[in-house]
Amino acid sequence: MNSVRNRPYTFIISVAIITMVAAILASLHTGVPLRDPEGFLGPAYIRLPLIAALLFAVGLIPAAIRRSGWRNIPQGMLDVVKHEWTWKRVLYICTGFLAFYLCYVGYRNLKSVLPIYTDGVLYDSQLAELDKWMFGGTNPAFVMQDFFGIGLSAEFLSIIYLAYMPLIPLSIGVVLVLCRNLAIGAWYVTAISLNWVVGTISYYAFPAVGPVYYQDQYYQVLPETGTSALQAALWDNRLEFLADPLAGETIHGVAAFASLHCSVTFAIALFAHKTTASKILRWAGWIFFGATFIATVYFGWHYLIDSIVGVAMGWLCVAIGQRVTRARSIQEQAFRPAVIEAEDVVPSRETAAV
Repeated sequence: MNSVRNRPYTFIISVAIITMVAAILASLHTGVPLRDPEGFLGPAYIRLPLIAALLFAVGLIPAAIRRSGWRNIPQGMLDVVKHEWTWKRVLYICTGFLAFYLCYVGYRNLKSVLPIYTDGVLYDSQLAELDKWMFGGTNPAFVMQDFFGIGLSAEFLSIIYLAYMPLIPLSIGVVLVLCRNLAIGAWYVTAISLNWVVGTISYYAFPAVGPVYYQDQYYQVLPETGTSALQAALWDNRLEFLADPLAGETIHGVAAFASLHCSVTFAIALFAHKTTASKILRWAGWIFFGATFIATVYFGWHYLIDSIVGVAMGWLCVAIGQRVTRARSIQEQAFRPAVIEAEDVVPSRETAAV
């Protein structure tokens, strides 16, 4: 147990290496070069260190005020760096970002070559029939549009859905940089990174493009939003990739089963529920997940079963993350037995002399 607690990133680093090896082998086999996916702040290898640096700067001043007061902020900053920012903490943060980066890049590249390996096999017809049965014989597009409307609700759900993209790297940075409990940071990185890996497996098990592409006529009544623009861009990228996978810099990004939006946001909400006492953060996590779940079906990104399986995946990743890092939730800390584990005991002079 001590070795696991001293090396909480062993599992996810191993998974990350395996994922990248799989991506490299797929690249060599298909001839499609590995590509670094870009995000809202540029390539991942730039935005992740940038987020870490910004969060360090943002978190340093409050910590300095807490330690030395308003009048001694410069000295407080030096004290914080000296006493709180150990080399071990820096190493853990760098390892966490590296594990997340490798899993994410491996996932995006394996997802990109998915159409080559599935060779046109799609399960959309079966998933659409299951969707219709789950909605009582009615197409879910009609149910969602009638219930939520196609006006302001579409704009709101679009904002929620698109917020997912900057939220993930930002949340990784917040937990790793601002959380002093290193095991909690390892737990979160492991849980989120595992979502990419498990999601990739689900894509290959049941390839599908999703309702908005399989039955696009049912979603044309929705207004133009950032989400509809993203859907059009992803489909254009898919067509460009299928036309010549070896040409250009396009990364294919269309896959429905299972929903990683639901998987990751559920994992975030469950993680917050287990690790923070703040009711505001807990409620915010669950509300964001709930709205995301609705948005995935409302916009036709996913079939209902995709989102349900996504929830199960999120729960599984959080559970595995806690198990392999040996991190304790706040509930476990609150109800921890009176008998303290030997490695947590700081011996007194009397006991040390025995």
